[in-house]
Amino acid sequence: MQNKINYPEFFNTIPTIGLYDDLSKFLGATNDGVITLSYLDITKTAGHSCATVAGAYLIALKGLQALYGENLPVRGEIKVELKHTPTEDNAGVVGCVLSNITGATTDYGFGGIPTGKYNRRELLYFGANIESDVCFTRVDTGKKVCINYKPQTVVNPMKILKSAIMPDAKQEDIESFPQRFQEMVKTIFENKDKVIEIL
Repeated sequence: MQNKINYPEFFNTIPTIGLYDDLSKFLGATNDGVITLSYLDITKTAGHSCATVAGAYLIALKGLQALYGENLPVRGEIKVELKHTPTEDNAGVVGCVLSNITGATTDYGFGGIPTGKYNRRELLYFGANIESDVCFTRVDTGKKVCINYKPQTVVNPMKILKSAIMPDAKQEDIESFPQRFQEMVKTIFENKDKVIEIL
């Protein structure tokens, strides 16, 4: 029996991310290789929705639009570089989200078929020597876009979190925390052009 997932209604208003994955088509997982990912899909793999997960999703959404224009991004043919190491500033979480979307992995992903095609390894790099938070590079053309994520321009996630976990937290703040926290995520998406900077 499939359980129904209850989630905030605003998830349905968030734009989806479309990609073409030739490996998916080759293996018969999809008929045409076209994959559509939603924010709900990403929260399922991440296990939660927060400012970091929302930011990573927006980095992918806006960054891939800038990288590919009107064309579908090609999953598995995008190099992803993150400025921070996995344990700095939740970069590990960002990397996981971007890996799920782009197919890029460090050394743990699919190594390709015997001809070498469809290799997903060594496309994801942490601690990269870049000025921005994240950079995407097309493997086929070498085109590169860099992205910064600045949630602090519209929200203060830590302030909301502390309101529910500090010893002096009020009961009403504890009870209202989940709703307030997701309202914060909603605000981030509503201000995506303010929190995401494409360089």
